[in-house]
This record gives sequence, structure tokens and C-alpha cells, in this order.
Amino acid sequence: MGNRVAHLFLLLVLCYGLTMAVGLYREEKEDWRGDSEETQIGREQEWFLLQDSKRVMKTDAGDMRVLRNYGGRIMDRPIHIGFITMEPRSLFVPQYMDSSLILFVRTDDELLAELMHKYLPHFLSTSLGFITNFLKEHAVGEARVGLIYEDELAERRLKIGDIYRIPAGSAFYLMNAEEGQRLHIICSIDPSESLGLGVFQSFFIGGGTYPTSILAGFELETLSTAFNVTTDEVREIMTRQQEGPIVFIGDSRAPRLSPWTKFLKLKEQDRLEHLKRLVKFQQQPSQGEEQMTWSWRKLLNSVFGQENKKKGEKAGKSPNSYNIYDRRPDFRNNYGWSIALDESDYQPLKHSGVGVYLVNLTAGSMMAPHVNPTATEYGIVLRGSGRIQIVFPNGTQAMDARVKEGDVFWVPRYFPFCQIAARSGPFEFFGFTTSARKNRPQFLVGSSSILQTLGSPELAAAFGVSKDRIDHVISAQREAVILPSASAAPPDEEEEVTKFEKVQKVIKSFGNGMIMGFD
Repeated sequence: MGNRVAHLFLLLVLCYGLTMAVGLYREEKEDWRGDSEETQIGREQEWFLLQDSKRVMKTDAGDMRVLRNYGGRIMDRPIHIGFITMEPRSLFVPQYMDSSLILFVRTDDELLAELMHKYLPHFLSTSLGFITNFLKEHAVGEARVGLIYEDELAERRLKIGDIYRIPAGSAFYLMNAEEGQRLHIICSIDPSESLGLGVFQSFFIGGGTYPTSILAGFELETLSTAFNVTTDEVREIMTRQQEGPIVFIGDSRAPRLSPWTKFLKLKEQDRLEHLKRLVKFQQQPSQGEEQMTWSWRKLLNSVFGQENKKKGEKAGKSPNSYNIYDRRPDFRNNYGWSIALDESDYQPLKHSGVGVYLVNLTAGSMMAPHVNPTATEYGIVLRGSGRIQIVFPNGTQAMDARVKEGDVFWVPRYFPFCQIAARSGPFEFFGFTTSARKNRPQFLVGSSSILQTLGSPELAAAFGVSKDRIDHVISAQREAVILPSASAAPPDEEEEVTKFEKVQKVIKSFGNGMIMGFD
């Protein structure tokens, strides 16, 4: 009797396993087959765009928003993307998290764009290199991060374009010490070490009634003994803070005007006079580029009262940050450039197993169709607009979507894809990959493509055409990696070519923010 029950149970298990296997096969087959129904196409198009935005914290001093990736069978490693905004003179209170972060510092450039659009054309007759160098040195949007690393506090100044890693479980704080300048930070959130209690879990060290400090969970007598102070003193520090995880520091609620705002408040003629004086001086003869750059900087400092003094920071043992804008592009041609950071460039990436990249495509150009054989890729559109095309393994289209500034997309490992800039202007995107090893994308088209490497007789047979025909097709494109693509580029709602495109190129050359130091 016992053997019969065991055999019956085994049979049921086998039948269940067979049913699940067949169901899984059908499900996967339907996934790659695609569907002609509009609803299914819509779901596929949205699948590769991260749209599940959740505001995890918000105060008067700032907020944090997270785009969550739920993962799936084809994802080797899900990563969430976070956006932190901090008002001038604000603090992200000391805490530690159950997830590691990689920070990328940006800044609020709406005011910058307005100023450059209107006034930089007055500079275009001068050498833009000198202007760029000065503005880069005076870039704003600076953050300070304090991190407990190997039992020591290390404080780092992070400027625009800096990359910095915060390990899971390490206590840290973030500060926007600038006056009149909002700070934006993009971060990857790696949940591989998380507790699974949400997108991530913060353990606030500082706090009161909101947020609640983790110390508040102990009895007052326990803390009184531990701190060697009275219970009243403990109660005071545990209940005083109620402004949230991001708070103002000092007298920060008083309105402050940024140097750009002060400049724009001048009368029109006064603004032009300032710019004309600078241009006139820059056109004077000099004894070399180095001397001219120094004179340019000196004059601007004297006119605008800006002294670029380095603020002190606690050294500690923590690794330094890495500025992605200071690195020469790994690839550059007339149609754009690209940068990729791996563990050999910035050693802390090795501990997270995450890579970083930045791509800038000129108007109408495209990153050639390619495959990432080692990692899933996440991208955040920093500027401009364009199209992202992704292909399923069976050769059907997975997504062809228009994206704009602020959109986030992801591309699974092994899936072919390409990015195409709109014809109206440059297309810039920054992102993370799920491998810190050197990424070697396999390009499918172009002069350095795998089609060029493979033997043409074999390709001719595979495509069912003559060798001469296949040779003609794969050798017609003389460019590599980033290609001209006027016909495929999406049109913009307003097709116009103005001097502002030159302004955008200047801005791209040094990051997303700058300051002249006007008082």
C-alpha cells in the first residue's frame, strides 16, 4: 500500500512538472513571437521603459524619487534608478542603507540654459575654449558626501560629473552647501544585499519624530547609560527633529539668489556691457594660450568677485570620486562620442559589479546596432530626445520608442539595440551596466562590425545572396560605432537651427552646470 501511494505521488509530481515545463515553453515562445494585438505591442513597448516612479521621501528641502525595475527571467540583475533633488543649503541626514549606491552629480540647469541661449552668442566671436575652461573651473552644483570608511570619516567634495560609490551598510550623509543652486543626483540602487522590505531600506542615525532615529528603539534608560547623560537630555535629542530625511542647515529658509539670477536681474544694457567687456579683453594679444587663459580667469574673478578657493575636506581612507567629464572619450568621430568606466578605471566599481557610461550623439546621428554580451544596460536621458530600438532574439521588434530628457530605459543582455538622436539637436544619455568588467559591445553594422570580421562567403550563404552583393552591403558604411543617420532620426516638433545649438555644444564640453561668480 505504501509503495502504491509513493508511486502515485511521484506520478503526480512528474505530471505537474511536465505541465509547468510545457506552460513555460509556450509562455516564452509567445514572448519572443510577438503579438499583433495593439495591447500586446503597447505592453512590449513600455516594458523596456522604467515608468514605475515612486517618491520615497519628500520635504521642503528636497526629495528622492525611485524608478523600480522588478526584473524577470531575461534580466541577469535588476537595478533601480534613483533621483535625488536637494535645495540650496540642505542635508540628507546621516543614515545607512541595505543597498549600495553609485552617485552621479548633476545640477539644475534651467537658469543656465536661459542665460546661455540669450547671451552666449555675444561670445561666439571669441575662442570658446577659453570660455569653456573658465566656466568648468567655476562649475556649481557641488555636493559634499561624508562616509564612514574603515572606521574613519572621509568627506569628499563632489562636483558636476563626479561618480562616487556608497557601500551597503556604510553610514553616510549628503550635503548641498551651495547657496542659490539646486542639486540633482542620479544614482543606481543595487538591491542584491537588500532585506527585501521595499525598493531599499534606510536606517536613519540622525532623526527625531520624523524621521525616527534607529536609536529611538532603545529604552531611554539604556541610552542614558550608553551616552552617560540624563534621560531628559536623551529625550530632547530624540524628539527635536521633525522636518524629514532632507533638512535645511543653518538659516537656509531665507531666500538666496544665485549668481545667475542676480545677473539676469540686471538691466538688459548692463548685462551686455558686462559681456562686451569680457569679449574685448579676451581679444587682446597675448603671449601664449596658457597666459591668455590665466588673464581671462583673472579678469572674470575681478569683474564678478569670484574666488575659486578649494574648501577643506576630511581625507579619511575612502576612495576618491571619479569625474567622468575629465576623461577623454573612448571613441569619438564627427557624429558623437562615448565614455565607459569599468573597474580598471575606478576601482570601487569592482565591489558593486556595476559599470558606468556616457554617450553624446550629434543631431540626427545614431549609435550603430550592437549587442552587450556581458551586461544589462540602463540609460537615463540627460538632454535632448531620440529613439531607442530594441530587438527580440527571434528578430522581431521589441521596442521602438521616442524618449526625452528624464526618461529611463533598460536593455537586456544579448538583445540587439541602437539609439538614434533627433534631428533637432544633440542626444546625451548616461547610464549603468550590470558588470564592472570592461564592456566589449559587439557592433552589428559599421566598419568595425562583426559582419566585417566574419568571412563573406559564409555570410553570403547565410543571407542567400552572392559574395559580391554581401561585400558591397557590409563595406558601404565607412564609419564605425556612431553613424550618420538622417533618414532614421526622428523629427522634432519644431525644426529650427539656431545659435543655441552652438551653446549646447559648449555646455556638453564641460558638464551640465557652471557659474561666473557674479555677486
